[in-house]
Amino acid sequence: MPDENTSELGRAIQQVSERASLLVREEIELAKAEMTEKVTKLLKGAVVGIVAGVFAVFALIYLVHSLSWGIWALVSDDINFVWLGYLIAGGLLLLIGGLAGFLASRFLKGGVPPTPAMAIEEAQLIKQTIETSRPAKPIGAGGRVEPSDPARPTADASRN
Repeated sequence: MPDENTSELGRAIQQVSERASLLVREEIELAKAEMTEKVTKLLKGAVVGIVAGVFAVFALIYLVHSLSWGIWALVSDDINFVWLGYLIAGGLLLLIGGLAGFLASRFLKGGVPPTPAMAIEEAQLIKQTIETSRPAKPIGAGGRVEPSDPARPTADASRN
């Protein structure tokens, strides 16, 4: 009989060890997925920012060119309004560049700081589940963890 209890205990310990290892691997995969998402947002913001810079450079080219034509028209007796087309085109390019710059700032704000919030929340849930007899209940992505045991509040719940 003692040998049978020992083998059951050994199997239980092995199962706990395997499940803990699986949990750790899944948490690492979740963190990798979150970081990939954040880096993708940062890259999108950087690309749109570069596009905004390109439009701004083209706008400067058109604005300088139209300024040259405008000065020529003011000085010359033969007033030619060709420069007005260049001025309007330059203004449009600046408008597009400003819009792209605004979008770039929005993308960059969405990706910073690149922290794996869902993995952190999941780790808090696992910790809460291990510490109590009942599993913890998640509140939301990146939110607090509400304890299942009302007699034992967590640090996050005691702040409210």
